[in-house]
Amino acid sequence: MRLHRNLVYTTIDSLNAIFNEGEYADKVVARALKKDKRWGSADRKFVAETIYDIVRWKRLYMEIAGVKEPMDRDQLWRIFGVWAVLRGYPIPDWRQLEGTPERRIKGKFDELSKIRKFRESIPDWMDELGKAELGEELWNKEIAAQNQPAKVILRVNTLKTTREKLRAILMDLDIETEFLQDQPDALVLKERANVFLTDAFKEGFFEVQDASSQLVAPFLEVKPGMRVVDTCAGAGGKTLHMASLMENKGQLIAMDLYESKLKQLKIRAKRNGAFNIEYRIIDGTKPIKKLHEKADRVLIDAPCSGLGVLKRNPDAKWKLQPEFIDNIKKVQAEVLDSYSKIVKPGGKLVYATCSVLPSENQNQVKNFLETENGKQFSFVKDVKILASESGFDGFYMALLERKEK
Repeated sequence: MRLHRNLVYTTIDSLNAIFNEGEYADKVVARALKKDKRWGSADRKFVAETIYDIVRWKRLYMEIAGVKEPMDRDQLWRIFGVWAVLRGYPIPDWRQLEGTPERRIKGKFDELSKIRKFRESIPDWMDELGKAELGEELWNKEIAAQNQPAKVILRVNTLKTTREKLRAILMDLDIETEFLQDQPDALVLKERANVFLTDAFKEGFFEVQDASSQLVAPFLEVKPGMRVVDTCAGAGGKTLHMASLMENKGQLIAMDLYESKLKQLKIRAKRNGAFNIEYRIIDGTKPIKKLHEKADRVLIDAPCSGLGVLKRNPDAKWKLQPEFIDNIKKVQAEVLDSYSKIVKPGGKLVYATCSVLPSENQNQVKNFLETENGKQFSFVKDVKILASESGFDGFYMALLERKEK
């Protein structure tokens, strides 16, 4: 087990882009993996996993290395040295890693591991917020679970194939998967693999979608022939799931503020064979008003802090700011009030977030139900998913029904 110079140099370049230039980790990793066509799967795995690892444990490693932001290349190398020592790599005789204090690194790690904000590598404000909202014991478990690498989950596109057929196709490619209990459309990869290169993906047999996210469309109780509106569709993972549950029958309206996201969704929908989707940009109040009281089902997959998906987006820990969370709660209340008017009497609404904070979830629903508009709805049920209990993303969803007039 030894370090290879070209792989480590790529890792250092990537960390510089993420930490000093504000780029998103997933984009940086995707670019890094294309750097050298001669790299095998083990090389690409090392680069991807090392970048994500150091991003995830950034605060802990910085504290051990004794560096502060902004970090120059020498300091990035010191952080890398900490990672290598803690991962058990022999330190090579390279100029950049000269004098790496292995014994001190291990001692400092043992010392800092007793303090949660260092052990779990999170900002002070995030630690205080999580403890205030979830309580000491639950926050301890949840933030530890959020620091585990995310599993790769596929959602079978039932418009084109079945779970059993897809599993057999992937098995022929040496990609092993497992069924997930109580989730008929899910397959879990036993080991990470680049499934996007497979013909099965190119032909639209599946999408990559976390197990928690896959629960939302069935929770909305969509059926073929309905008029369904996805008000915050984004690139459309849940839209496509609803299209498959609707068997392409009925009308599915995908709405978003950003045209670029809806363009991505169009490409994905074509690959999926989903052709009952209409695309509408929310460029003012008119697109919403036109739909008032016209939809059988409405999904509000609300913008949120993303504190339920840190395992998949570890750089969010460093990009998020406390004022963003304060602002996003106001946005959540506004979209819930505005978009709920689309539901027709007797219709149903799901409010969902990928956050674990009660202030973004059940408190938002409770406050909405006490408003003038909210009094027209009945609370049916909700589901709170914690990463520490499920092993998947943290998620929240509440089902509301509009009262008949």
